[in-house]
Amino acid sequence: MGNTFVFGDIHGRCQQLRDIIEAADYDPRRDSIVFVGDLIDRGEDSPGVVSYVMELQRANPKVVCLRGNHEQMLLDLLDYGDPLWLIPENGGIQTLQQYGFEIDEDTATLAIGIPESHIDFLRSTPFFHEDERGLFVHAGITSGKHPTECEPEILMWTRDLNFFTLYNGKPCFFGHTPARLLPPEGVRNPGEIYVCGSAIGLDTGCSLEDSLSCLHVEKQTVLHKYPMGDVLSYEIEIPCLSHASRSMMIMAG
Repeated sequence: MGNTFVFGDIHGRCQQLRDIIEAADYDPRRDSIVFVGDLIDRGEDSPGVVSYVMELQRANPKVVCLRGNHEQMLLDLLDYGDPLWLIPENGGIQTLQQYGFEIDEDTATLAIGIPESHIDFLRSTPFFHEDERGLFVHAGITSGKHPTECEPEILMWTRDLNFFTLYNGKPCFFGHTPARLLPPEGVRNPGEIYVCGSAIGLDTGCSLEDSLSCLHVEKQTVLHKYPMGDVLSYEIEIPCLSHASRSMMIMAG
């Protein structure tokens, strides 16, 4: 069985993403990668991130990229003219600049120069993923429900305290809310991922002071990279994964 690597929100940090992939024991012939969404916005190279993830997916069908709320905001602008993505703190304008957008001063309209291949890729992203290891969503799920029973808005936007602190179902990997903003009992040290019950939060922020984090599920090891410096790693105890692994071994036996 191959390895599973789960990435928190990338948010345009292409070089950090590439550095972690290169440092990981990743083999596209055997391994899986799951991105929990929010590839774009706020970082220095959103177009590069989308291109790189598309490249990884072409080389390996076990690379899965979920839809985050930032991808959805972009699609909502294209489909419905919803301007939420263009609010400065959301990072959409910065992403458009990276794609080389132009403003028509005569009509005050925005010419969105994002390649059609990138738009098609973002439209193809699922709202959740499930494998034998666990559930994967962008933001979370409604307590007591499977992702198939949740509205897409919940999967992409929720910040449900009950999910963060009381969820004990199949291991559920999520992003969206930086770990430092989650309940303190689930974060052991500043900058680390969040683990509480069966909820595993991979988003460790996207400011210049934050690292990008990736969990090697089988080894329960986190690889993380700050904007400057090398890829670092630390081991983290995730009891729900250990229990799930034992159950899989018993079933296989």
